Amino acid sequence: MTEPGREVSDRWAQWRRSVDLADYETRWKRMAEAGEATHGEADFVTTLDPPPSTVLDAGCGTGRLGVELARRGCDVVGVDLDDDMLAFARRNAPDVPWVHGDLATVDLGRTFDAVVMIGNVMVFCRPDDRPRIVANLARHVAPGGVVVAGNAVESGVDAFHPDEFDQHAEAAGLVREQRFSTWDRAPDDGGRYVVTVHRRR
Repeated sequence: MTEPGREVSDRWAQWRRSVDLADYETRWKRMAEAGEATHGEADFVTTLDPPPSTVLDAGCGTGRLGVELARRGCDVVGVDLDDDMLAFARRNAPDVPWVHGDLATVDLGRTFDAVVMIGNVMVFCRPDDRPRIVANLARHVAPGGVVVAGNAVESGVDAFHPDEFDQHAEAAGLVREQRFSTWDRAPDDGGRYVVTVHRRR
C-alpha cells in the first residue's frame, strides 16, 4: 500500500504523517464558530476585477476554498492528487466536481476565469513538476483569466521562490499583474509569504 501523500511528493507525505485530517478539517470549523476570519482567500478571489464566475481550485485538499466559492455562487471544480483529502471535500459539497488528478497532467476539457492555488502547492510539489504544473494550469485559463497562487517563500535547495514561479508563468503565456504578501492585499514586502496574480492576455 502506498504511503498517504507519497504520490504527491516526499515532502507532502511527511506533512501528511504529521496531520490528522479530521482534526485538520474541524480546526477551520472551530475557528469559524469562534468568529475568526477563515475565508480570506475566497474574499480575495471574489473581489478580483472582474470577479470570476468559474474557478478551478487547484490542489483543493479538503475543499475549504472550493466549498466556500460554490456557496457564493461560483461554478467550481476542485482537483487534488490526495484522495484522502478529497473525501472530505466530497462529503462537504457533494454537488461540486472533485477530481482526483495530477495538476501536471490533468485535462478537464474546459477553461476557467480563475485558477487558484491556496495551499502551498508549489512548496509541496516536486520541484521538477513545477514548470509542468504551471504550464498545464495555464492551459485551463480562459483568455483574460488569471492564475492566483499563495505560497510560503523559502530558501535552500529545491525551495520555492516567487521569481521562479514568475518565470514558469511567463513561459506558459501568463503575465504577472500583482504580487502581495497576504490574502488581504498587503503590499509585497519580500517576506515569508506571497500571493501572486498572473493573467492570460
